[in-house]
Amino acid sequence: MTTAQERSVPKVHFTDAEAGAKEFPDSNARRYNYFSAQKRRQTHYEDVTVEVQPDPRHYLSQGWIYGFADGSRGYPLTWTKLKAWGVDEPEPVRGVGTGGGGKDLVWPAHGWHEFRDPNEEWEMTLYRYGANVVRQVNQNIENAREAKAFEQWNPNWVAFVAAHVGAWMHVEHILGLYVFSHANRSGPTNMHNTAIAVNGMHKIRFAQDLALYNLTLTEEIDGFDGTAHLDAWNSDAVWQTTRRVVEGLTAIEDDWGESVFAANIVFEPLVGELFRSGLVQQCAAGNGDYITPTVVGAGEFDYARRDLRMSIALFEPRVSDREFADHNKEIMNGWLATWVPRCLEAARALQPLWSQPDFKPPRFEDSLDRAKNRFTGILSELGLDVPKELNQ
Repeated sequence: MTTAQERSVPKVHFTDAEAGAKEFPDSNARRYNYFSAQKRRQTHYEDVTVEVQPDPRHYLSQGWIYGFADGSRGYPLTWTKLKAWGVDEPEPVRGVGTGGGGKDLVWPAHGWHEFRDPNEEWEMTLYRYGANVVRQVNQNIENAREAKAFEQWNPNWVAFVAAHVGAWMHVEHILGLYVFSHANRSGPTNMHNTAIAVNGMHKIRFAQDLALYNLTLTEEIDGFDGTAHLDAWNSDAVWQTTRRVVEGLTAIEDDWGESVFAANIVFEPLVGELFRSGLVQQCAAGNGDYITPTVVGAGEFDYARRDLRMSIALFEPRVSDREFADHNKEIMNGWLATWVPRCLEAARALQPLWSQPDFKPPRFEDSLDRAKNRFTGILSELGLDVPKELNQ
């Protein structure tokens, strides 16, 4: 009988790079202690979002595990001109056995990791919220179909919705797909990118709501021109300034901060809310239409109660940053100087729309003044100066 010779196999030696394969206390825990909770107790949102994509500038010690063709690694901090405290700190010296570098190690880029989305959005909450909104919008439209409510619309209002409410779907589509969804990977932490991606999904869903609503109206209303929004967006002089601004937002190069700031802090209150709340919501009912405000109102809620709230939480810490507050204020004031005049020009170009419905909304100047006051309030929350162009 032959006895098999015992083989000599190298023993496994764990280093920091294999930390994920090693069992340690709390290996099976469903709550994590590698980050500091914003409040006394960590939330489910923090457990599933905070540094799920790890950042060695903050906790890990083995360095980035991926990079880009130009040599940059992980989440490059150069993708915005804004700065957060600690970004100028040198990266820790790494090597086998260095671990976290000790409790007194000052990690770079620490300030970016303070951000938490006040809406606590992540994958599950996004699906639930979106499903609830679509369900409610569909129920409202179906109830209107059964009640023959579309027959009560004024003829001029039918043409207005076809051309101009339909045109707004292009704004939402472009912002969602080419501004927010484009910027979502560029943020400095996983928390930023998740919040920006959710913002993009809100826009894309609202654009889809408007597109499906357009198809429904084409079926329900005789003579409804389901393609009128294309002519309005492509050639109507009323929309061309807004179109230039929106397409200009997609052309911002290498600065996710400016993209989100210009869209949510400047464009939305001065143009978006002016059109949606200052015009459509104000005059729809008087023209026999109680359905369109429910569709448009869902998108308005996305911005006013969720996306703006997230944006203020994102930018305010940079304005009050313990190290770079002055730098960030200068950058943001520069963005205001660029985008406020453009958005005010786009807002004023929309003025002819206020005279088209039979039942008129409040005066355009009154609506624009409310939009300016709203914008001023947002800047006050951020601690930024009001641009002089707002008084013109």
